[in-house]
Amino acid sequence: MMNLIDKIRVIEDFPEPGISFKDITTLLRDPLAFHYAIDQLADFARDKQIDMVVGPEARGFVVGAPLAYALGVGFVPIRKPGKLPAKTIRENYELEYGKDGLELHADGLLHGERVLIVDDLLATGGTINSAVHLVENLGAHVAGICFLIELKHLEGRKKLSSYDVFSLVQYD
Repeated sequence: MMNLIDKIRVIEDFPEPGISFKDITTLLRDPLAFHYAIDQLADFARDKQIDMVVGPEARGFVVGAPLAYALGVGFVPIRKPGKLPAKTIRENYELEYGKDGLELHADGLLHGERVLIVDDLLATGGTINSAVHLVENLGAHVAGICFLIELKHLEGRKKLSSYDVFSLVQYD
């Protein structure tokens, strides 16, 4: 069992004073740690009969795409507004330090598909809650949600209480 918390760099007061940023680039550059993290997330998802993995821009791509590959399924990106070329659906949300929105191709998921939503970090839950709404608005089923990191003190898991949520590393 690898201690992934040792592989994550913490940068204080980024991007704003009072924010303790969890930088996964140090985990990603370590091939053993990155492989281990993806394997652990795949273990969570294997029995969920996943049809598709989705991940929000940008770090959700970094975690979601290799996880989709490990599971033998496709990957669908959720992007910032205006970045996807075809018809989209949109969901707005609040961050712990601002507001934003996400879009998904309107034909990105099929009705009834079982979807795993993946991101690097669960903070307040705003981003992932928006991703859940996008997935469900297309008639797909959220079979699970997983993260590399969870900031427990921000209580984002409460917004996701009706879903199967997994995180590899938790910070209090």
